[in-house]
Amino acid sequence: MAIHLDDYADILDDFSAHLRETLEMTWHDATRVLSPRGLDNYLKGAAALRRLGKGDPLVAAWIDNVPRVAKEIGEDVVAELASAALNMASKTSGAVIELLLATAPTAASRLGDAELFNQYLVFVNQLLAQAPRGVRPMLGQLARLFGQLTLGGLRRWALWGAHAHRTDYEDQIRYFGLESKESLAMLQKERRGTLLVDVQRRVNMYLRALWGRDFFIRPTSGDFESREGLKPYIEGYLLHVPDAYDDVDGVSGLELYRATAAHCAAHIVETRVPISAEALNPLQMAVIGVIEDARVEALAIRRFPGLKQLWSRLHAATPARHASVGDWLDRLARALLDPGYDDGDRWIVHGRALFAEARDRMHDNQISWDIGVQLAHELLDKRLAFHPRTDVLSALYRDDNRYFWAFEEFDFDKAASAGFDVVRQVRRHVNVMEMVNEVDNEFAGDDANEVWVLGSEFHLDQEGCTINEREGREPVSEPYHYAEWDHQIQLERPAWATVLERRGKFGDLAAIDRITARYRREIQRMKFLLDAMQPQGVQRIRKLEDGDEIDVNAAVAGFVDIRMKRQPDLRIMMRSVRKTRDFSILVLLDLSESTNDRVAGQDHTVLQLTREACVLLADAIAKVGDPFAIHGFCSNGRQDVQYLRFKDFSEAWGDEPKARLAGMRGQLSTRMGAAMRHAGHHLARQRSAKRLLIVITDGEPADVDVRDPQYLRADARKAVEEIGREGVSTYCISLDPRADHYVSRIFGQNRSMVVDHVQRLPEKLPLLYAGLTR
Repeated sequence: MAIHLDDYADILDDFSAHLRETLEMTWHDATRVLSPRGLDNYLKGAAALRRLGKGDPLVAAWIDNVPRVAKEIGEDVVAELASAALNMASKTSGAVIELLLATAPTAASRLGDAELFNQYLVFVNQLLAQAPRGVRPMLGQLARLFGQLTLGGLRRWALWGAHAHRTDYEDQIRYFGLESKESLAMLQKERRGTLLVDVQRRVNMYLRALWGRDFFIRPTSGDFESREGLKPYIEGYLLHVPDAYDDVDGVSGLELYRATAAHCAAHIVETRVPISAEALNPLQMAVIGVIEDARVEALAIRRFPGLKQLWSRLHAATPARHASVGDWLDRLARALLDPGYDDGDRWIVHGRALFAEARDRMHDNQISWDIGVQLAHELLDKRLAFHPRTDVLSALYRDDNRYFWAFEEFDFDKAASAGFDVVRQVRRHVNVMEMVNEVDNEFAGDDANEVWVLGSEFHLDQEGCTINEREGREPVSEPYHYAEWDHQIQLERPAWATVLERRGKFGDLAAIDRITARYRREIQRMKFLLDAMQPQGVQRIRKLEDGDEIDVNAAVAGFVDIRMKRQPDLRIMMRSVRKTRDFSILVLLDLSESTNDRVAGQDHTVLQLTREACVLLADAIAKVGDPFAIHGFCSNGRQDVQYLRFKDFSEAWGDEPKARLAGMRGQLSTRMGAAMRHAGHHLARQRSAKRLLIVITDGEPADVDVRDPQYLRADARKAVEEIGREGVSTYCISLDPRADHYVSRIFGQNRSMVVDHVQRLPEKLPLLYAGLTR
C-alpha cells in the first residue's frame, strides 16, 4: 500500500506554502526510509505540531529531520519522538522543541539503537523538569557531548549540573553550555575510553574478515547508575555489547571490542545444538559455561591462532586468588585458554586433563556438559558458597552464556540469517468462516508474517479437541507500563516497569478440599463472627432523644409513667438505618522464589501456608458477600513483572478459581511497587465506597536488576501513596520476622502486621479481614 501526499489533502490545507514546499522536497527521501505506517505517523506528527501554534519553523524541523532519524535507527521511534515533542510543549518554548528535533539525527546516529534513543528522550524530559534553562544550551552542544560520553555518562553529567545549580540560573546556563570549569571537569570525569559508535564499522569488518559472513551488533547501555556497562550477551542471534569500553591493563577499547565480538561470534558459529539445562543447579551451569566458552574459543583458535593472544591478555587470574567460587572459575578459564599459565592446584590440573582428552570431540558440545558436571561436583570439596550474581567470570569480553542454554527452541538457520530479513508480524482478528476457508497454516509459529486470531475456540473434528488444547501456548496480556519512583533523583521514571498479566495454571482441586477439611474447626469458630458481619438490611434504632420519627411504644410508655406520677423516659424517638456493606477487597500474593522455602520447624512451605490462608479467607469473604479478587505477582526485572489473576471480582468462588489457586507456584523476584499499582488499577474500576488491598509477602521488595535495597522500598511507599489518592486502602501482612524496620515505612503506621509464627497465618487472616472491614 503506497501513500501519496494527495491522500492527506485535509492536513496539507492547514500548512503554509513554505511548509508544503518543504514537505514536497523531503517526501521522496521519506518514502525511501519509511513504510506506509511510518509515513502516516510522519504526516500526522507534523499536523499535531502544527496545531500547537508555535510557528512554522518547529513543523519544518520535524519534516526535515524525522526521515534522517528513521534512516539511522528505524521508523518505530517516529511516534515516540512525536509524543516527546508534544509532551514538552506545555513545559518549554517552541525554540527548544525545534532544537530537540534538529539534533535528533545526531542523537540517533551516536546512540545507534532505537531503545537507547527512547531512553534519551525520557532523559531530556526529566532534565526539563529539573533544569529547564539548561536544556537549550545542552542541545546546542549535543554533538560534542555525544562525541565523548555514553548516554549514561551524559545523564550523570547533566543531573550533577542540575543539582549543583538548581537555583542559580546563570551558572546553570554556563554549565550546560560547557562554559564553566566545573562543567568541563565533570565532562572529563564521565568520559569513556572508546565508544562503540566510533568503532562499530571496523569491528563489523573484522568479523567479516574472520568468518566470511556478517554479524549484527547492537549497543546496550548499563551505566545509568554506575560507570559499569552491561555484560555482553547474545539474543535473537544478535550481538549485544556495551556502548563504551575503557582501556584495560594496556588493552585498548578497540581491542576489547574485537575480543568481545570474536568471542560472541564464535558462540554463534560453533553452536549447532543447545545444551540442556534440565536438572542442573546454578553451580553446575556456571562451570559448564566456562567449559563451553573454552570449547568455542579452542575451535576458533584452530582457524585463527592469533585470537589466543588477543583473549589471553584479558585474563588476570592467578593461583593466589582462591577466596570465592568466582576466583576458581577465573583460574579454570585461564588455564583452559593459555597453556603457558602455571597453576598446580589439583582441581585445575584435572580440568585441563579432561579438556585435553576431549580434543578430538570439540565439535560436540556434550563434552561441556560432561566435564562441567564432573568438575562442579569436585568443586564442592573447596567448601565455598556459590553466589550466582557475584561469582562470575572477570574477563570483560566473556558474554553471559544465555545463548546456548536450552530454555527455548534453538534454530541454527535463524542464527545464520539474523539481522537480514526483518519482517514485522501482523495480527489480524477474523471470524470462524475466514479461519476455516482461508487460513494457510493453523499451526503457524511465532515467526509467521501474519497471524490470524479467532475470538472463540477452533475445534478440530478429526482430532476431537481444539487447537489451543493441542498446540496452544499460555496467553500474555498487552503490556501495562507504570512509572517508578527513583529516590536518588527524587523523580519518577516514566513507563519504567512493564506488567504482563498471565493466566494462573490449574492445579489439583482436591488439594483445596483437603485444606477445608483440615481447618474445619477454625471455620466453625468463625461462623458466628461471619454471620454478624453479614448485612442486616434496614434496622430500627430505638430510644433516641433525636430521631426521624416517634416510637409509638415508647411514647405510650411515657404517658403511662406520667399518669402514675413517675419520671418518664424522654427517649421516645427512633431512626431507621440501612445496614449494608460496600467493600471491595483484593488480596495480592507475593509469589517470589523465597515462598518455596520451608517454615522453620515445619514441613510446610511458605507458599503452602499462603494458599491455605487464602482458601479460608476466600470462604469467609464469600459467606459475607463482599466482592473480592485474589491475584499474585513475581518479577524478572523491570520489563517482566508477571501478574497472575487467580480469581477476579466478577467470578464466583467456585471450582475454577480454586483450581488456579491450587496451581500457584513461587518463582523469580519481588517488584512490589509495579504490582501494587496494577492491583490499584483493578480496584479503581470497582464502584464500591471502600476498596481494600491486602498484600501478603514474605520479604522486602527486591529484583534482579536493582542493586540499591532502598530503591524498591521507596518505590513501594510511593505506590501506596498513589493508589491511596485513588481511594484504595492498603494493608500488608509480612511473614518476614525482620520486617519491622521497613514494612511500616512502606505502608504506614498501623497498616501492617508482622506474623512471627507463620503457621498461624491461615487462622489469623480471616480475623484480620473481619477487623479491617468492620
